[in-house]
Amino acid sequence: MKRQLTACSSTFLLLWLPFLSTVTAQNSLTYQTPPESIRALVDAPNTPSVFFTKERDKMLLLERPDFPTIADISQPALGLAGLRINPANNAAVGSGFTTITVKDVKTGEEYPITGLPTEASIGNITFSPDEKWVAFSNSTKTAVELWVADLQQFVARRITDVPLNDAFGFTFTWAPGSTHILAKFIPEGRGSAPQASEVPTGPVVQENLGKTAPSRTYQNLLEDPHDERLFDYYLTGQLALVDLGGNLTEVGVPGIYRSVNYSPDGNYLLVQRVERPYSYLVPVYAFPYHTLIWDKNGNEVKRLYEAPLADNVPIGFDNVVTGQRAHGWRPDKPATLYWVEALDGGIARNKAEHRDAVYQLEAPFTGQPANLIQTALRYSGITWADKDFAILTERWRQTRKEKMTLFDSNSGKAIQVIADRSSEDTYTDPGRFVYTPNGFNRSVLLLDKGRQPTVFTISGGASPEGDRPFLMRWNLISGKTDTLFQSQAPYYESPVFFDNKGSLIISRESAEEPPNYYTVNLKSRSMTAITAFAHPYTSLEGVQKQQLSYKRNDGLTLTATLYLPAGYSKEDGPLPMLMWAYPREFKTAAAASQVKGSPYRFTRISWGSPIYWVTRGYAVLDNADMPIVGEGDEEPNDTFVPQVQANAKAAIDYVTSLGVADRKRIGVGGHSYGAFMTANLLAHTDLFAAGIARSGAYNRTLTPFGFQAEPRTYWQAPEVYYQMSPFSFADKIKTPLLLIHGMDDENSGTFPINSERLYAAIKGHGGTVRLVFLPKELHGYRAKESIYHTLWEMDRWLEQYVKNNGR
Repeated sequence: MKRQLTACSSTFLLLWLPFLSTVTAQNSLTYQTPPESIRALVDAPNTPSVFFTKERDKMLLLERPDFPTIADISQPALGLAGLRINPANNAAVGSGFTTITVKDVKTGEEYPITGLPTEASIGNITFSPDEKWVAFSNSTKTAVELWVADLQQFVARRITDVPLNDAFGFTFTWAPGSTHILAKFIPEGRGSAPQASEVPTGPVVQENLGKTAPSRTYQNLLEDPHDERLFDYYLTGQLALVDLGGNLTEVGVPGIYRSVNYSPDGNYLLVQRVERPYSYLVPVYAFPYHTLIWDKNGNEVKRLYEAPLADNVPIGFDNVVTGQRAHGWRPDKPATLYWVEALDGGIARNKAEHRDAVYQLEAPFTGQPANLIQTALRYSGITWADKDFAILTERWRQTRKEKMTLFDSNSGKAIQVIADRSSEDTYTDPGRFVYTPNGFNRSVLLLDKGRQPTVFTISGGASPEGDRPFLMRWNLISGKTDTLFQSQAPYYESPVFFDNKGSLIISRESAEEPPNYYTVNLKSRSMTAITAFAHPYTSLEGVQKQQLSYKRNDGLTLTATLYLPAGYSKEDGPLPMLMWAYPREFKTAAAASQVKGSPYRFTRISWGSPIYWVTRGYAVLDNADMPIVGEGDEEPNDTFVPQVQANAKAAIDYVTSLGVADRKRIGVGGHSYGAFMTANLLAHTDLFAAGIARSGAYNRTLTPFGFQAEPRTYWQAPEVYYQMSPFSFADKIKTPLLLIHGMDDENSGTFPINSERLYAAIKGHGGTVRLVFLPKELHGYRAKESIYHTLWEMDRWLEQYVKNNGR
């Protein structure tokens, strides 16, 4: 029987009784609030999110609500096939925007959308092809509604009373012509949800008959036949066309739809529909599905492919399913499909001259698929021009190799390789291509004038001086590049929109100024402000921010961002410090040593940020580099523990040499893999006064088929799994450790039992440890009460064991 995630089953209670008996003194603890300086930052106003139209003549300013309350997130939720579904309104669990304002980019005039519901929760925002309308969903407590807003009259209205099915996959899209929306609705007459029998009808049986079927750890999977019935009930939807007057015309038959996409000419639909048999081992994304071609009225034209259950793909990032995958419409043709198939059996260890092949099939889809182009590495995508050529991207995860090839999109003939680089080498990253809508209103490469294909890219601009985003013009034949715009200190200026008409829209920020949008005249370099968002964190004004660069004992260059309290000077003496980090894997020391980040970014504070403590008199070392390098045949995790030790020591040695941090009063913390790192540092070093580990995994045998970027299984590398697990060395953890975990953590591998078992192990060996479980919370915490309490717990821990350590 499936448990609703808001209620405890008897099994769950029995599991926790041993734990609860050890902390009875804290059973009556209510939600606490952190000090005022921290609360003020949590309560800071949200800056609107921004959506631009394709022509960039208008922008939508979308307001987000404050954090939900614990009552809000305590609404019933079902975990089914890796999804979390709200059964009350048949939608994926989440929150939306509350208001929409339309801003004219040229005039600066703002027009609030009227007619919205008083408690709006807006999602699935989609512009009509002619950009005169915007469609969106509004989630209520009992249903998800389909709404539209007129971008000329600035009025919104609900266009049908029939509720949407917003639980999974496709929800809606505009049909060509901008007069209809194709949407997925709850089928008429669906009835009540299936009820579980209180009397079992038999055992739940799983069987494997000699087939190798490894899978990584997933949560919220199907567990029994009742779950399967719930899955069918909540995910089955009926497609229908609805016009702007609210009239519905059903399309096709009810089903569980992964995706539905119109062909560029609007005459066909590419449909992917989930089919049985389901699995109790993998989430819905690995369930069998059929890829179908329908006409625009929902009549089946061709059954293109029937994908089997994908539960037997070998562990490894370069392994893929066999058969067809990555289906899509060519944006430069009226109705031509393309997809990819593995030529090496999908197995990376198999030797093969070519790994993948791209096939295409033109309407009316009665001929044989044509082999367009083959890859030497694993297919990663195609970027299409409106005619004659395209760019193929290939990658090989094991070696971090990336290759981009210009090819003739008519014949498939390779013209030349335009990039052959390491995907880890951020300094040589050309960035993302700039697109423009074509005659089908599909995005294709924006081209410069001239006989040879010349394109534009926007890059994050990683460099030895830090990130300096740029806009580049790139002749793909000669290889010549021109930088048309690049961020200049003391600002971080990121290109947002370019149409090759003489101007550019950028987002501009500095250490003291929040991001705002500007139009840049590329000839005169003059700037015109589009927005004027206010500084949301006035209490942080005057806080000192520095980008640090220092060396590890093996010569590796590391970076971090240091925050110091407003008004602080070295003459005031060294401060207690909180170091926050997250490890990342690299295959080369050169890539690991590259400078990351920019000193000119505006400081954004999320619910999980460590920066709150700069207001409490701490130095904060955020994003402290934790590279784990494994060159050649060595995997990074072969030496995970000594490398995180070396990273931490290098950071501490450097900040203490600056005179800003007290070596005896340094705390370390992290979330998820950063929590795993924290527990390892406390188990293997005496560098820190205390640690804070939130929502981590601490016993790698609980993730035996791989974790993070580890490609090997436990049985292939048992010593690595053992040595990396701080649980194996819990008897060595004597430094005070605060463990925090969401009780409904849905993240793969970070089961809440990780924190329970590490707590019990440290306690059993006489260590100083505190375990805090947050009811109803996921891997990321959502309720304001939970966030307040988390920060209160962290502040108390830091005050007692770091700031006042030894005093």
